[in-house]
Amino acid sequence: MSIFHEVESTPEKEIFPGWLGRMIHGKNMTVSYFRASAGSELPRHSHPHEQISTVLEGELELTIGDETRICRLGDVAVIPSNVAHQARAITDVRVMDTFSPVREDYR
Repeated sequence: MSIFHEVESTPEKEIFPGWLGRMIHGKNMTVSYFRASAGSELPRHSHPHEQISTVLEGELELTIGDETRICRLGDVAVIPSNVAHQARAITDVRVMDTFSPVREDYR
């Protein structure tokens, strides 16, 4: 396993239509750098991984459980394991998501 990574050199993978991510995997976690164009929607879903999302650029409408919020640069959301969530890019957006344990489905 590599210790150092160049995010821009990491292959990009479309996880959901319009949501492109570059994944870095450690032993116990995955960090994903996503970008999406304005209007791209991330459908409501859940997974066993705890997730922490940080908005790096743009505006993102994020719903976790029944709570919806507009997130901007520097906003952080903690999504507990198995809680349904969804998102919509209001503008072009970049988001860093950290997952624990590792997202094997993102390899």
